[in-house]
Amino acid sequence: MRGSCKVSIVLLLVLINGVFGDNPYRFFTWKITYGDIYPLGVKQQGILINGQFPGPHIDAITNDNIIISVFNYLKEPFLLSWNGVQQRKNSWQDGVVGTTCPIPPGKNFTYVIQVKDQIGSFYYFPSLAFHKAAGAFGAIRVWSRPLIPVPFPPPEGDFWLLAGDWYKTNHYVLRRLLEAGRNLPMPDGVLINGRGWGGNTYTVQPGKTYRFRISNVGVATSLNFRIQGHTMKLVEVEGSHTVQNIYTSLDVHLGQSYSVLVTANQAPQDYYIVISTRFTRKVLTTTSILHYSNSMKGISGPAPYGPTLDIASSLYQARTIKRNLTASGPRPNPQGSYHYGLIKPGRTIILANSAPLINGKQRYAVNGASFVAPDTPLKLADYFKIPGVFNLGSIPTSPSGGNGGYLQSSVMAANFREFIEIVFQNWESSVQSWHVSGYSFFVVGMDGGQWTPGSRLKYNLRDAVSRSTVQVYPRAWTAIYIALDNVGMWNIRSENWARQYLGQQFYLRVYTSSTSYRDEYPPPRNALMCGRARGRHTRPF
Repeated sequence: MRGSCKVSIVLLLVLINGVFGDNPYRFFTWKITYGDIYPLGVKQQGILINGQFPGPHIDAITNDNIIISVFNYLKEPFLLSWNGVQQRKNSWQDGVVGTTCPIPPGKNFTYVIQVKDQIGSFYYFPSLAFHKAAGAFGAIRVWSRPLIPVPFPPPEGDFWLLAGDWYKTNHYVLRRLLEAGRNLPMPDGVLINGRGWGGNTYTVQPGKTYRFRISNVGVATSLNFRIQGHTMKLVEVEGSHTVQNIYTSLDVHLGQSYSVLVTANQAPQDYYIVISTRFTRKVLTTTSILHYSNSMKGISGPAPYGPTLDIASSLYQARTIKRNLTASGPRPNPQGSYHYGLIKPGRTIILANSAPLINGKQRYAVNGASFVAPDTPLKLADYFKIPGVFNLGSIPTSPSGGNGGYLQSSVMAANFREFIEIVFQNWESSVQSWHVSGYSFFVVGMDGGQWTPGSRLKYNLRDAVSRSTVQVYPRAWTAIYIALDNVGMWNIRSENWARQYLGQQFYLRVYTSSTSYRDEYPPPRNALMCGRARGRHTRPF
């Protein structure tokens, strides 16, 4: 009976959600609960998935269908989002306030996700109510299909490091501070896979090579990653195979993910794996242990120091990260077969972050617009043509130059199949980190000062890395090219979670007049209805 029920569910999903029966299905059931955690030695209220902190990892292969039934046992609404997973034609599943109704307490929602034409290292996280500072995040690995060549030999092992800054203060206290218009203090520490200093051990065989996947799942700070006595070969960034440069340390900004290969070619003993905060006056550091299987000697000496405040070295490193043109991506054709540099962008969007006071409280803004969550998800309001939820053009496509700001459920208009240039301009003194949901984009340039049309002379139009999250250095700019080939309502946000929570985000509505499922899937049959969409129905079956 249970088997026939599962077959019926799969057939229903194929009919309704447009996923494909010839690609495997992977089923997960997750229970979201509160639980006591002690990551920095102090008891805190964490948010657990199936009793785990961090949550379970997801392994999938390109084009797999991932079915995750989420049961919310918290006392407040909850949502999960999927950093770097593109949700092709399916922004309904993105799990942010602009696309998806929250899961009410005591209820459940089943996500139906296809990792269409993707490989690489990603993660999931809770997107509401500053829950990210309490846990409920986890790793996503998307492996290449068996016949697709990978540009390095299979490693002996594959390790995840979910690293991030951490507060001893419970998330709901941090949330109240933000809502009162106050800035958050410096985090209290740094975690690796939910543990503090020396909390994880990675065992390696002498002479063998291992893949380490590092994601910055924190809320406030950039990080630097290094392994005592070892070099790292960079091979992948958020689904893009890279030129295989060698590094002794690697900056990982908020929301970013990297894969490196490390060969156990040193004397057999234990070595520090070190992660420390970057661009902070007070440097927070944590460690794990790289343990040689035949080691008879523990770690010794101080953990190796890393870079701290220096911007120039980080900018230089960022410019060395390039796309491997000859490697295959999720498909067998080489990554370099798409010549983005030969396409002239149809228009330029300039996005400037700012920190205005609005109604006497600290807010953050993009081009003066400080985002406030609507009472109805923007995507549902758009689909049902519900008036008064948002207005296209409520955020300008370039900064006005003023210092003020205004509250708005901001949505910017764009057309399906546009090819555009976006410039992130940062006039503040802190590093910014920007994420674009639904897409991978080409990082064509970054430099200090004011961006001008003349800055294009420095663009990399040949082998820029393709990714979904990019940093912008203080008083500097970063430019990206992006092909808008994914219809939907897509979140463009700061990965600094206090800034995101207080308004440094907006939505890009990528629109087509076509109603064909070839361009966009309809809303899922099980879509939750809330706000002004309550009581409406998606489809009759």
